[in-house]
Amino acid sequence: MAKKLLFPVLCLLVGSVVLAACASNKTSPDLSATNWKLVSYGPVSDQTLAAPGIDTLLKFGADGKVGGNLGCNSFGGDYTQKGDQVTFGPLISTLMACPEPQMSQESISFAILTGTVKFTLKGDLLTIMDASGKNELVFTRQ
Repeated sequence: MAKKLLFPVLCLLVGSVVLAACASNKTSPDLSATNWKLVSYGPVSDQTLAAPGIDTLLKFGADGKVGGNLGCNSFGGDYTQKGDQVTFGPLISTLMACPEPQMSQESISFAILTGTVKFTLKGDLLTIMDASGKNELVFTRQ
């Protein structure tokens, strides 16, 4: 009798372990080959809307390159993604001066896109948080 019960119980146990492993193995969304437009930036609790009438672009290439324009200057560099973290290599940009609020928007954005940062993706909204978690950039998919 005990042998007849052992096999179904063992199958149930193995099945439960497999299902639990699958459920906890969530994959983060892949940012490669995506384009984003800046919506807002700054402190999490006091976001500033992106400057109106200014085309912005944050482009994650499938080749590990990132680039775009966040208010004034074109920029580019390397990135790597691991789970919900993105590591930005040094970003190189042109050096034009622009009026406010474009310059502040760009400098705050570049400060957030430094080193390893966390991101969340909910539908067509991408949020990138600085290492402290106090400042963020919010983008919409293009």
